[in-house]
Amino acid sequence: MIREDGARLALEGPLTLVTVAPLAEAGRGLVAAADRVVDLSAVTQVDSSALALLLSWTRVARGAGRQLSIAGAPAALVSLASLYDVDTILPLGR
Repeated sequence: MIREDGARLALEGPLTLVTVAPLAEAGRGLVAAADRVVDLSAVTQVDSSALALLLSWTRVARGAGRQLSIAGAPAALVSLASLYDVDTILPLGR
């Protein structure tokens, strides 16, 4: 679920293969429309699908000339980003 609060997009619950498809499409327009902070502090579970989602949104935002940052990234996501060597691409707040 995405909750929009001004420039903040708060994601809640698991970000896994089962849940990211509907989030991906819903978020593309949001990140292209304005500078955004994606808040992951209420995310309960992640897998590599979460990385794919965030990489996609980052690409869309940059393509639209927007800034995207990620706050509250769970340790598991930071670890996956490092493992896949995308931690320098994703704007992960630590």
